[in-house]
Amino acid sequence: MNFAVLLEPQNLALFGTGIVTTLGLLFASLAVGAVLALVFALLLTGPWPALRWLVGAYTYVIRGTPCLIQVYLIYYGLGQLEWIQARWDSVWPWTYFKEPFFCALLAFSLNTAGYTAEMLAGAIRETSAGEIEAAQAYGMSRFQVMLHIVLPSAMRRTLPAYSNEVVMMLHATSLASAVPSLVDITGAASSIYATYYLPFEAYLGAAAIYLTASFCLIGFFKLSEKRLLAYLAPRTH
Repeated sequence: MNFAVLLEPQNLALFGTGIVTTLGLLFASLAVGAVLALVFALLLTGPWPALRWLVGAYTYVIRGTPCLIQVYLIYYGLGQLEWIQARWDSVWPWTYFKEPFFCALLAFSLNTAGYTAEMLAGAIRETSAGEIEAAQAYGMSRFQVMLHIVLPSAMRRTLPAYSNEVVMMLHATSLASAVPSLVDITGAASSIYATYYLPFEAYLGAAAIYLTASFCLIGFFKLSEKRLLAYLAPRTH
């Protein structure tokens, strides 16, 4: 075992670059995915059958195919289309499809949006009828009920499941190493392995970083659940 290699300045810098890339992909994809998921969840629970079917088909495809395949389809597949190639030098937004970070970000955002939308839609459907009736009794419109009652309640109740999705997305960012020129934590470990032929040390170091990040995320969500879901806890008196 030669773990001292991981502490060499150039390798620490490589892992540092990988951490920045991984966290950037994680938080950016979660932010974009959350916005998309909110729109999709509203459409899934809305009164428009055609839109419900369309979004339902999207979430079915996203949840039914591996995230790695989705990354490949966006980075390699879309880039092979002549229509996009003719525009990606000068026409926005196709210029971004030459950027590895953007392609990975798009794939992860679409992926997490599909899963999160179904979680949130399920929570919206399970909202207590009493909460809605009480809001209507106060004279709230359908929009006000959704904005002030249903969505806040659904988001809080979705938090435990969403915390798992966030941790899974952290792990899924390791697939970004499949995109050339993109150095995430796994890509940094692969580079160290290729240089020193120390696979165990390199990937164990990457595993330790992922484990630490997962521990921090889980702790954050546990504190959030304790605060935001306190009203659901069983009474002790």
